[in-house]
Amino acid sequence: MRITGGSAKGRNVGLRKAFSQRADGTDLRPTPAKVRKAIFDILGDRVIESSFLDLYSGSGAVGIEALSRGASSVVFVEQDPVRAGIIRDMTERFGFADKAKIVVAEARSFLRKNSRSFDIIFADPPYGSSELELILPEIMNRGLAGERGIVILEHPSKKALPSHSGALELKKTYKYGDTSLSLYRAFHEEKTGEEEQ
Repeated sequence: MRITGGSAKGRNVGLRKAFSQRADGTDLRPTPAKVRKAIFDILGDRVIESSFLDLYSGSGAVGIEALSRGASSVVFVEQDPVRAGIIRDMTERFGFADKAKIVVAEARSFLRKNSRSFDIIFADPPYGSSELELILPEIMNRGLAGERGIVILEHPSKKALPSHSGALELKKTYKYGDTSLSLYRAFHEEKTGEEEQ
């Protein structure tokens, strides 16, 4: 797994063995490089100086890529303490320690307790779970997406997500084989260039 852009482009992220399985025994499925690149192609310059939340961090590759591409801060939420420790080590090794916060917690528990809003929220829960349907209302009800926040969800292409969740509106779904990225924004906001991509 290599970073696809920014100051850390080309650097390896983690060891495959360390990220082979989640704490609950299910296989960990890191976001493929082509999908990670697609995430940041969608975001464009909006990632620069953004506050970024990486839920279900797993390998930490998406959050580290956000830092590499200019995010001002990234909060990594990972319930496996060993994996969270590896993410912490990587942010230090890459020189991002002062911009990274690693939280060892279950994603929904973090959302319920957190009062901070983010410019960009990325979530990639275990495939086959119902986590996406559960976290969308939490993000919306607590105003965690910020005034002009973006929520990007990674999920199986065969899984259909709701067109709305409260004030959040599904703007577009991008398909990459078996994997899709769904982009949500607050529906009362004006459309911007990246939403038309």
